Amino acid sequence: MAHALHSSIDLLDYLASEDASQIRHEYVGGYVHAMVGGSMRHNRISGNIYSALLQRTASTPCQVFINDMKLHVQAVDSVYYPDVFVLCGVGLAGERNMASDATLVVEVLSPSTAGTDRREKLVAYRKLAGLRSYWIVSQDERRVELHTCGDDGRWVTMELTDDQALLSVVGIPGAPLRLAELYAGTDVV
Repeated sequence: MAHALHSSIDLLDYLASEDASQIRHEYVGGYVHAMVGGSMRHNRISGNIYSALLQRTASTPCQVFINDMKLHVQAVDSVYYPDVFVLCGVGLAGERNMASDATLVVEVLSPSTAGTDRREKLVAYRKLAGLRSYWIVSQDERRVELHTCGDDGRWVTMELTDDQALLSVVGIPGAPLRLAELYAGTDVV
């Protein structure tokens, strides 16, 4: 995120202005933050994740979305543009290209968003009723911070740095997704 506008606006005004804007903005508690563009590596990793999840959820009730789809976290009055997210079941909010829940959310780190992804968004996303996992993916090394909600509602955090399977941890059906797939076509080894 870049900078916030200095005066707050309500959610409906944000949505109306966002529909007309050529620049994407996230909405956090009444304040609007312009989104900055990502690197080629960031884009490739996000695309790899999207493609892999799309293949694995093709014959399921789950839908996979990439960075142009908004995710409304009502509990914290915020609207984000996750790099990738999966929604299994209900939670799409009409024609506004916005979901109100997610099963899995993925953010690929960049220098300007790392702090927000690890703090603000971690707290916010955990408030989504259907969220089972939040992945914070490094774009500089093969590393994923995996935050997973157990059946008991307790969150567990682990760091994956080798070729462990991600999907078997999350429970999305299909062949396991390995770290090598996330970083395919990049210079990250």
